Amino acid sequence: MTGGTPPKRSPLWIGTHNGTFHCDEVVACFMLKQLEEFQNAEIYRSRDDKALREKCDIIVDVGGVYDPAKKWFDHHQQTFKETFKSVRPEVSDDFNVIRLSSAGLVYSHYGERVIQNILKREKGIQLSPENLQRAFVQIYRNFISELDAIDNGVPMFEGGEPVYKISTHLSARIGKLNPSWQETGVDIEERFRQAMESAGREFVDNVVEVACSWITARDHVREALLQAKSIYPSGEILLLKTFCPWKAHLADLEKEYDVEGVPKLVIFNDGNSWRVAGVPVTPSSFLGRKFLPTPWRGLRDEELSQKAGINDLIFVHHNGFIGGAKTEEAAMLLAKKAVEWPVDQ
Repeated sequence: MTGGTPPKRSPLWIGTHNGTFHCDEVVACFMLKQLEEFQNAEIYRSRDDKALREKCDIIVDVGGVYDPAKKWFDHHQQTFKETFKSVRPEVSDDFNVIRLSSAGLVYSHYGERVIQNILKREKGIQLSPENLQRAFVQIYRNFISELDAIDNGVPMFEGGEPVYKISTHLSARIGKLNPSWQETGVDIEERFRQAMESAGREFVDNVVEVACSWITARDHVREALLQAKSIYPSGEILLLKTFCPWKAHLADLEKEYDVEGVPKLVIFNDGNSWRVAGVPVTPSSFLGRKFLPTPWRGLRDEELSQKAGINDLIFVHHNGFIGGAKTEEAAMLLAKKAVEWPVDQ
């Protein structure tokens, strides 16, 4: 990587700006190098538009032009208004708020291929088209959108709800790899390589986590939601046959299946005993749609079993958001009695 006239050392070149680097083009360059055609490409960092266009096969975060046909991916020009939704119309309207950075642009155009190549290399797996689309959207949500928002200076809050969430703090950590004002004689190109390696590791870890854990958890919650009415006629009780993180998945899947607000309690095995947990009003809320009855709260073991009229109970938390039982049968009875309990008692 040089700032002068680039030597012809490689058949393909990725172009970006020189000087201080930012997380968005660092991640954009890393993603491009996960593609077969760019895996051996060199990176040319310059602000000379003529040199960039003459030498580079793809340009990100510099040049003042967004033209995917020419593989020019800048987002700094006043005319640029693209969002994840505008580039990928199939995604939710929720993604029509944050303007894309170079990371979001590259991801929007090449993300599925990047994901599949990483998973093939790291885990030897290939996602189905449906799961690839789910992973594509989720990785944008929990990794790329943060980079887009920070690079574009998007306020986190508009009203009461956050427009995006800070999940990684990657932008700040990558920024610190730039030489400080007191450092001299630093090889900034080496620092850029270090930044790309560091950001790349986190991106790969995120892709693997989403593909190998997040999607599997979602499938478990989906099955529980689809089987809910066989557990209890109203669909208010879910039996999660395999424990996994479930709150955020359930909130999304309720919208997908048009049953928002219906599930009230979730039963699962925590490895040693059974649990009955109240569904929160939002995934991060401490308020529940229906918690366990007040007369049972704070009680344990035999005292709780006698009070509730159910054998093999272990506890009910003093706030009522969760209870425990020794058997699945006891947990099921606990959940059914709780769902049927009068609201004002």
